[in-house]
Amino acid sequence: MGGFTAPIVCTRRRVDLLVLLNAMIPVPGETFNAWGSNTGSGPARAEYHASIGLSHVEAEDDAVIYYHDLPSKLRAKAQARKWQDQSMTPLDEPWPLDSWPDVPTRVLAGRHDRMFPLDFQRRVARERLAVEVDEIDGGHMVAMSKPAELADRLEAYRLEVQGERRDARR
Repeated sequence: MGGFTAPIVCTRRRVDLLVLLNAMIPVPGETFNAWGSNTGSGPARAEYHASIGLSHVEAEDDAVIYYHDLPSKLRAKAQARKWQDQSMTPLDEPWPLDSWPDVPTRVLAGRHDRMFPLDFQRRVARERLAVEVDEIDGGHMVAMSKPAELADRLEAYRLEVQGERRDARR
């Protein structure tokens, strides 16, 4: 739900850059529950799954969709986590912003994300934010499968923004 939450934070705190990773990108008034049908994520996911040879049964397996690129011990640990009882109320609440916050935004997508396929993420980012997607190796759980690579990318973004701020002051 980071794509629904982080932009709101940007309206309440000073933020130099917003980086969305394999994220849902909402539009004003859209609910979390409506996002999938509004963006066509289901058909995009099914098309991608077919293109990589996933069966319908595999497509329903969290290990295959979310954790396919994790080492087996880490996959087992991730799947064993106990989720807290989370309220489902926020899923039907309209996204409250009138527009995307005035914060530079980067969209980073895993090349092998089986939840939100790369081509789908590219289309949604262009349509909703008019930005191009940066790619990174990994699936939906890049922070777990490629933590060093993700940290390096985030640091590169930070240095880029820092350099832009320095140039703007000159």
